[in-house]
Amino acid sequence: MQWLDATIQGILLGGMYAQYALGMSLMFGVMRIVNTAHGDLLILLSFVAISLSAFLQIGPYPTMLALVPLAAAAGYLLQRFVLNRAVGNDPLPSLIATFGLSITIQNALLAIFTADPRSLPGNGLEYDSISLGPLFVGVLPVHIFVAAVLLTGAVHLLLRRTSFGRALRAAAADTDAASITGVNPRHVYAGATALAVGVLGVAAVFQALRVTVSPADGPGQLIYAFEAVIIGGMGSLWGAFLGAMLLGVAQAIGGRIDPGWGALAGHLVFLVVLAVRPQGLLSGGAR
Repeated sequence: MQWLDATIQGILLGGMYAQYALGMSLMFGVMRIVNTAHGDLLILLSFVAISLSAFLQIGPYPTMLALVPLAAAAGYLLQRFVLNRAVGNDPLPSLIATFGLSITIQNALLAIFTADPRSLPGNGLEYDSISLGPLFVGVLPVHIFVAAVLLTGAVHLLLRRTSFGRALRAAAADTDAASITGVNPRHVYAGATALAVGVLGVAAVFQALRVTVSPADGPGQLIYAFEAVIIGGMGSLWGAFLGAMLLGVAQAIGGRIDPGWGALAGHLVFLVVLAVRPQGLLSGGAR
């Protein structure tokens, strides 16, 4: 029974990682932008969510409704005026630009909020659980997992069934050819980054509800998002979702074997997949 419980808890933990990975999959897997500030943007939005909730005296879900449009607008402006200048066949300029952004965010958060960890009050949501026979499952992890499934499905449909999705895939495949057909790659990329950072706004609220956050937490979350995308395959949204599930289950089972093996087990799964199938499990599904 303990292994069944570990598997369930790992799948639910994977829902959190899937939300991290969805925006990373859009930027890194589809647009080929190496966003090393991905985790720091998540932590920044978590602190914004905590501040919004305290200032407006609202609960977590109203906070999410207020935060997501702000996050999407920030993502659009970031891509339009900063990252578009670094987009090209060479990934190094975007890596350098986002690395500088990462350092800036971390130091700004330290200056404003200090190094003290903080969390978002959930009015009891973070403590509630439901009984499944002898097993108990947290209500918040279930909400996180359901949100991850809905977000991944919605973004997948957006890319496959809308003119914006077709324009993004065309711009990612060949910028010059897409421009000839009337697509504005800079605008399309900005819209995609707005979508990616908007998804991070959802993840940020759940992150601040689930654990305490501090300004130095960003790089750790970046690693999980990156590993999930690589395991699933670059360009595959559902692949990133599957990669997140594998990471979560590996960490949960590793933690049951030995408390110090949780994160290590996830990293080992990443290395095994990278060695056996470097293109990922479901590569190219959304490109």
